[in-house]
Amino acid sequence: MSGAADRMKMFAFAFVGVTAIAALVFAASPSHALEIKRMTLSNGAVLLVSEEHRLPMVTMMIEFDAGTRRDPKGKEGLAELTAECLSQGTKELTAPEFDQKVDFMGSSVGVSAGRDYSTAAMTTLKKYQGDTLKLLAGILTEPGLRDADIERKRAEQVAEIKAAEEQPGYTADVEFIKDLFGDSPYGHPGEGSSESAGKLSADDVRGFYRDNYKLGSAIIAVAGDVTADEVKVSLEKELAGLSGSVAAQAQPPPITVAPGLHVKLIDRNVVQANIIMGSGGVMRSNPDFYRLKVMNYILGGGGFSSRLVKVVRSQHGLAYSVASSFEPGKFQGAFTITLQTKNQSSNQAIDLILQQLREIQEKPVSDAELDGAKKFLIGSFPLGLERQSAIASFMVQVEFYGLGLDYAEQYPKLIGSVTKDEVLAVAKKYLHPDSMIVVAAANQSEAKIKTSQMEKAADAASAQ
Repeated sequence: MSGAADRMKMFAFAFVGVTAIAALVFAASPSHALEIKRMTLSNGAVLLVSEEHRLPMVTMMIEFDAGTRRDPKGKEGLAELTAECLSQGTKELTAPEFDQKVDFMGSSVGVSAGRDYSTAAMTTLKKYQGDTLKLLAGILTEPGLRDADIERKRAEQVAEIKAAEEQPGYTADVEFIKDLFGDSPYGHPGEGSSESAGKLSADDVRGFYRDNYKLGSAIIAVAGDVTADEVKVSLEKELAGLSGSVAAQAQPPPITVAPGLHVKLIDRNVVQANIIMGSGGVMRSNPDFYRLKVMNYILGGGGFSSRLVKVVRSQHGLAYSVASSFEPGKFQGAFTITLQTKNQSSNQAIDLILQQLREIQEKPVSDAELDGAKKFLIGSFPLGLERQSAIASFMVQVEFYGLGLDYAEQYPKLIGSVTKDEVLAVAKKYLHPDSMIVVAAANQSEAKIKTSQMEKAADAASAQ
């Protein structure tokens, strides 16, 4: 369970997170650029290979169209439970036996579910590459999926959800995504609710595996001490049992938030209010993505250099943490602002945030702000792709989001070309300070958070 800090896995691909791949862009000469070989397996899977022979290690990631957005209505949490259960051995090997074999080689093998897709991954020493791949292939082609293992993992998932529900930030996140996305694929936390996860059956898990773990819809990324031809031959052999494709999922309708601030209050006996506010964001394929990245860095994504931190925290001392982010994915994501503040300062902090949203829409950012944002977004990235897991993740996301294999070279140019007028234009287009959802988990007797524009207007009038 990831908890509220990382958006409950539901938002594993936050605006910065979804471009963790962007953090892999490096200022290197063309001779040191990442070389990726792209092929297609006979079953339709896309294979991407980055050969790196400096270390005798191999990392592989297989992306399946089995993310939490595929959860059936009323069975939220099924994708995550299925991924956890797939790691519990094969038809021939029990979970302890499987783990013992993996541990003996010093390898790692497992499956995890994200919002847009699930990932089966392995990391191993070169000399154990074949044996580790057999184990990974085993849990994918002939998984155990025993009733006892499924019941145990389901109980663990429910227990983790109940523990998370004690955290005010987590509860606010859950309510926010429910209000913003409704019944759309992104409208629930990846782990589901304690109620929905508690009802999942062994047959549900086996059915989800059967319907969604198909290689014809998969992306396979391999990085390390390998050759592309070698990898292709071994994958054709070991994964021959996985065939077919998953039908495309219908794109949900655009997110709309009616005019006004739509406030939901959650009463908790806490010292600090946990507040999340926002509206609809963008898809990762949106051409304004890079302009939004620069704008958001200036607004609230740039840490201590951002306007929200400078105004809400530094100037007024109202929040220990405050940040904004866009969370794009395969479908339209969210724009959010999160903060923690004393209960008594909740209304003032919300007003200051709305003020900053309007200001960045009204006049261009300064030359210094624009230059600082672009320099940081380009120059702070690592100077190399040293970790194999980062390279494999990079390749999966580049292929999944259709960014192009030359993305590492293009990213600095795309960020560097953003202008002040473009920042102003996207702020006007994608920020909606007068149409937002606000969820506050706070001690409401102390916070007294205003629940409507009318209350705010009345307070303003009485103060005159």
